[in-house]
Amino acid sequence: MTWAAVRWLLLMFAVAQGLEAPAIADRADPPKPVRTWQGVASWYGPHFQGRKTSNGEIYDMYALTAAHRTLPIGSLVRVVDPRTNRGVVVRINDRGPFIDGREIDVSYEAARSLGFDHRGLARLRIELLEVPERRWRNPHPN
Repeated sequence: MTWAAVRWLLLMFAVAQGLEAPAIADRADPPKPVRTWQGVASWYGPHFQGRKTSNGEIYDMYALTAAHRTLPIGSLVRVVDPRTNRGVVVRINDRGPFIDGREIDVSYEAARSLGFDHRGLARLRIELLEVPERRWRNPHPN
């Protein structure tokens, strides 16, 4: 019985090396942006931690979120540092920045991931990936 177990283990190791990972394990192509532009990004963190955002959520500086003046709340945006090609996807959940010349305010975590948390500002490529469906309210419900 012991010899049968040993043979089974040896067979499993021999077979396992010939197997390939399933096709589903392949990394999918990143989503194509709807629109792309560049702008100056800043980040906001500790002073706003725990406060309400424009959509009513509580701000979490460690979440991948951002503020933009005009993009619909809930939009998904990939921000990329063109110098390093590092990027991160953030969800718009707040309004801002309210300083001229700045295009987007990202959370501390997004700035840290991109490597500009110590600088405060960075010129980024901004890629709009997804805009939430607009929900029309029926003014005369039945």
